Amino acid sequence: MGRIICCGLGPGDPDLMSVRADRTVRAAQHVAYFRKKGRPGQARRIVEGMLAAGVTEYPMEYPVTTEIAFDSPEYVQLLAGFYDEWAERLARLSRAVDVVVLCEGDPYFYGSFMHLHTRLQGRVEIEVIAGIPGMVGCWNGVGQPIALGDDVTTVLMGTLAEAELERRMRDSDALVVMKTGRNLAKVRRALSSAGRLDDAWLVERGTMPGERVARLAEIDAADCPYFAIVLVHGKGRHLDAAE
Repeated sequence: MGRIICCGLGPGDPDLMSVRADRTVRAAQHVAYFRKKGRPGQARRIVEGMLAAGVTEYPMEYPVTTEIAFDSPEYVQLLAGFYDEWAERLARLSRAVDVVVLCEGDPYFYGSFMHLHTRLQGRVEIEVIAGIPGMVGCWNGVGQPIALGDDVTTVLMGTLAEAELERRMRDSDALVVMKTGRNLAKVRRALSSAGRLDDAWLVERGTMPGERVARLAEIDAADCPYFAIVLVHGKGRHLDAAE
């Protein structure tokens, strides 16, 4: 009886994988990973050169990514069918062998595998290996603490409505905004309205080749790849500050 092992790979640099993840990837004989059609897949890129000879790969190609609205009925139906199909395939496969599913960052933190995890409950044995979340690698790239003292840190999705983004940006000290991409102009406007734009950073491809760290106010709103996070660092009490 096999298992499904979801392996968190960390923010992108293979050197930031855990020892356990590294060992699991190198020993794997069956590896599955998500990818956009026509692309190698970010998780697969991270483990390039690490897989054993003769490993069997299972690219799980999304039927749609950004071609249609993520909240449209068609998008929801397509993605639900995709996850249903792959949950069934992985469940059948794991009756005989261990299957390692690659996941960027930490699987339990907005990981795509969680859509399979829900569908596989009670059907197969599942093991999840923790990984460093991508945002951690990004704020290390900026080189200053994301939060100090009593700072409140909020993680937002760029897909939220602009008014909701602005409200939460005003109510928090440190900010992490994920799913930027085509939402970057909206995120910028919300930050400006909340009075936070001048403190915001854009980190592209954090810890990966081609990493870029820049002030968001200095970046063209149209110049934002998929792998980018916006950060606003908190300004909480330093340990050496007067009480």
